[in-house]
Amino acid sequence: MKKYIIIAAVLFTGVIFAQDAKPVLEPFGKKVKATYFYDNGQVQQEGYFVKGKLEGTWVSYDENGNKTAIAEYKNGKKVGKWFFWTDNNDKGFATLSEVDYSDNRIASVKNWKKDAIVNNMN
Repeated sequence: MKKYIIIAAVLFTGVIFAQDAKPVLEPFGKKVKATYFYDNGQVQQEGYFVKGKLEGTWVSYDENGNKTAIAEYKNGKKVGKWFFWTDNNDKGFATLSEVDYSDNRIASVKNWKKDAIVNNMN
């Protein structure tokens, strides 16, 4: 499972730079807020840049608007706790993964699994 979390973290970082569409940029004090969108108009990712480097909290969403990840950057480097949500309804569970970064490297990974609630009411 740790391997999948690492892959997700790398993909999350890569998505920021592999956008086909240009982000909407808004000045926000000394920061610039960037918002990326899916083709359907839903927000894909949003976060901040300072002097061209990722800074602060970045949040990613799926095409339905559900939060899929929260990441932290400082001066363009990965820091602190990152969270990844995965909805596996077809398998009957959902997961939350916490990835701790130290010196721009993964220090630890924790995973939580929640069984889906099945509603069989007629």
